[in-house]
Amino acid sequence: MEKPKVYFTDFRTIAFGDGLPTKLKKLLKRAGIGKIDMDGKFAAIKMHFGELGNISYLRPNYAKAVVDVVKELGGKPFLTDCNTMYPGSRKNAIEHLECAWENGFTPLTVGCPVLIGDGLKGTDDIAVPVSGGEYVKEARIGRTIMDADVFISLTHFKGHEMTGFGGTIKNIGMGCGSRAGKTDQHSSGKPHIDQALCRGCRRCERECANNGLEFDATAKKMHVNQEHCVGCGRCLGACNFDAITFSGDNAVELLNRRMAEYTKAVLDGRPNFHISLVVDVSPNCDCHGENDAPILPNLGMFASFDPLALDQACADACLKAAPLPGSQLSENMAKPGFIDQHDHFINSTPESEWHTCLAHAEKIGIGTRDYELVIMK
Repeated sequence: MEKPKVYFTDFRTIAFGDGLPTKLKKLLKRAGIGKIDMDGKFAAIKMHFGELGNISYLRPNYAKAVVDVVKELGGKPFLTDCNTMYPGSRKNAIEHLECAWENGFTPLTVGCPVLIGDGLKGTDDIAVPVSGGEYVKEARIGRTIMDADVFISLTHFKGHEMTGFGGTIKNIGMGCGSRAGKTDQHSSGKPHIDQALCRGCRRCERECANNGLEFDATAKKMHVNQEHCVGCGRCLGACNFDAITFSGDNAVELLNRRMAEYTKAVLDGRPNFHISLVVDVSPNCDCHGENDAPILPNLGMFASFDPLALDQACADACLKAAPLPGSQLSENMAKPGFIDQHDHFINSTPESEWHTCLAHAEKIGIGTRDYELVIMK
């Protein structure tokens, strides 16, 4: 069986030559996006518009490059993402659109409409059966995304505080889930707060949308309400004092597998194509209202019809790169007693895990981790 091809180009440009958006267009065409019948078809381009305060998300220029190619092929593109399950600037369609506009994603800048996939309040979803699903029988996916004829993912490949990295599968599986779908995926693990380490700063409380955290004003310590907590992990990324850990050893693994099954629900039965940019590799998700210094250098742009091969190729490229000085990763590696896991993502966030996501994605038929890398200059 022929290996799926993953096409790659770096971020180098020659003086007075192509800019990066033009280089991205050439990559998409070389990777074969033109094989998809786009004529008159609605094409959903799933991406992340960035939380307000975070500036590591993909620039709108990259989105416009993808939009331009889809239009050249006769398609009717729109940019989309679903609402979040936590507080912030993207929890309903009005605030989500205002956030997207402030971060530069408008019809004038990207050349197409921006639509929120699960509606005004995150309730406009559809139950999609998961073929071969072991953990999810029906995935709750934003209706607008499922209504599209063609699905394209445009991913910012970066670190993540739970899943190790946020790649194509996370962009699709978690990102296309409605608010109910995101809760469904996160509901396996619950955090624990070490009272000796908790400073009572209450920063984690601001990240919780489900009344899953309770503050003891007398002791000035935070506690987890196990009944209300859905295990989303936002508090983990918010704590600067390492006071929050996850009590379920298999919680992240279950999240990874559910995320893979949500991805399968989104992709099954329609043409799909995937792009991933390894740039501004922040240690945490773009859902944070801030971004830390990148842990790895800018490596390049990748594209493939196989989302799993794409994630594996991006991960492989990252693991071969040298950590950047002054980053969370390099500082962790310099700590006394550091044990090298030979994995930049786990070394950056030891509580994270990503291998089970890709293994389960392969098991349920999303794609393959064995790929051929085609380098384009």
